[in-house]
Amino acid sequence: MTPATASDASSLARDFDLRHLSPAFYADPYPIYRALRTYEPIRRMPDGSLFLTRFRDVQAVYRDPKTFSSDKTVEFRPKYGDSPLYAHHTTSLVFNDPPRHTRVRKLIAGALTARAIAAMEPALIRLVDGLLDAAAQRGRIDLIGEFASAIPVEVIGNLLDVPHDERAPLRDWSLAILGALEPSLTDAQFERGNRAVSEFVDYLRGLVARRRREPGDPQHDVLTRLVQGEGPDEQLSEAELLQNCIFILNAGHETTTNLIGNGLVTLSQWPDERAALLREPELIGTAVEECLRFESSNQLGNRMTTVDTEIGGVAVACGTPVTLCIGAANRDPEQFAEPDRFDIRRDPNRHLAFGFGIHQCAGLSLARLEARIAIGRFVQRFPAYRVDGEPTRGGRVRFRGFASVPLLLEP
Repeated sequence: MTPATASDASSLARDFDLRHLSPAFYADPYPIYRALRTYEPIRRMPDGSLFLTRFRDVQAVYRDPKTFSSDKTVEFRPKYGDSPLYAHHTTSLVFNDPPRHTRVRKLIAGALTARAIAAMEPALIRLVDGLLDAAAQRGRIDLIGEFASAIPVEVIGNLLDVPHDERAPLRDWSLAILGALEPSLTDAQFERGNRAVSEFVDYLRGLVARRRREPGDPQHDVLTRLVQGEGPDEQLSEAELLQNCIFILNAGHETTTNLIGNGLVTLSQWPDERAALLREPELIGTAVEECLRFESSNQLGNRMTTVDTEIGGVAVACGTPVTLCIGAANRDPEQFAEPDRFDIRRDPNRHLAFGFGIHQCAGLSLARLEARIAIGRFVQRFPAYRVDGEPTRGGRVRFRGFASVPLLLEP
């Protein structure tokens, strides 16, 4: 690195503010992540919060959920006030600590066993092949709207047993609610998110009432499991039940859409890796792990310190908000050799794309299955596909992906 380049990188780190980001950051945040890891790996923001970019620091926070709390009842009050968004995000699984977190996670995980997920594979293959058949007839598609987003909505709809003719609003509700998690929130995002929570809760009340009258198989139907609980001591309140149904859709939807979309775009940008996957389809497992590491769908996590503590030798006061930059940790050269190289054979690949510890994504095995089938079968069906036009980024900091990607499907 030349002195001028080092000075530029140092300035990038020194000036970084998560609430005021440039268009260049949304397009490619990795140069700024690199600068932060090098010069300010524990970056104190103007608002007093910390932004972590080193793998070892992010993982250390994940390992200690007592010191670094996920509960957002205090932190989200100034942002959301007394609103539907506040009610949702402070009740859902991801923003809670044990014992509340443990009860809900146990119910969800009970319907996502290895056997249950394996049983989903034939239907998932039929769904993907049907989407590929339709794409082949057109010769070009929007990768996101006509492929990547259709898969998780169908899978999560099946998990909750939402009738097919009632699934149309699910994606827009999810995008609106997750969009309101951005570090800086516009009035339009706030209004749209609150409206989505209210509409979704109203819909779910009716769906839950129907499920109480006609229960499904709790081994496969997550909603039935949530309704019935694990016995009288494990019953969820009505608010917990409704808000965690929303959480399941949100958690399984945008991140998996991004994983599939990011993966296929990245493979198109690294033709030697795509050629290797074509020659050796059995590499799809490690290829998906590299997609997760290289372009992490979920870029940020958040914690709050519950006591005075330290991170990486830096003293941190009780009550300090901490942002975990998963996207930066997954490109840390201390953990990954040549971190900016996309390598579908990378092994080991202990990335943090699904989090770590007690809050590790409960649906990670399902997301991996969806990505293996979607990405693997797409590449084999359309080995020469290419981006044809300008992709549109999703415009998110927390969730990295595309809103649309025009593809030409050359056979």
